[in-house]
Amino acid sequence: MAAATHRHRGSGAALLLAVLAQGASSGPAGAATATATFTVSATVQATCVISASALAFATYVGLLATATSTLSITCTNTTPYNVGLSAGTASGATVTSRQMTAGAVTLAYTLTSDAAHTVNWGQTIGTDTVAGTGNGTIQVLTVYGQIGAGLFITPGSYTDTIIATVTY
Repeated sequence: MAAATHRHRGSGAALLLAVLAQGASSGPAGAATATATFTVSATVQATCVISASALAFATYVGLLATATSTLSITCTNTTPYNVGLSAGTASGATVTSRQMTAGAVTLAYTLTSDAAHTVNWGQTIGTDTVAGTGNGTIQVLTVYGQIGAGLFITPGSYTDTIIATVTY
């Protein structure tokens, strides 16, 4: 009889382990699930940012002088834009006759969008701005500056401030 009791205990232990293993893997008896869906959305607005480097002419000695600046424009993908340059801060300056100043004295210069210095860069969209289309990465535009030869004016340190504007 001892042998039969021993077998019965072994069978009960195996049965208990099987029930515990099944319960651990299948979750609570009679469990159910429910699901829901939700929408995720965002609106991307057309946007552009612009930065500029300084345009510094070398020491002017009466000879033709040139220098460049770069404008870095980043616009959202497919966003059309125009970049314009202001006339500067000198009294009476225009986008076609810019002037650096040292006190009351002025030094004339031009800003163009081409290396040949033939395409004036102003601020009227469709006339003298530079157009482009954003691609989501930085796009670099070069500003070409020039001081004409033969301007023998008062020595000094001449400056101007140009505002570069991106319209999109």
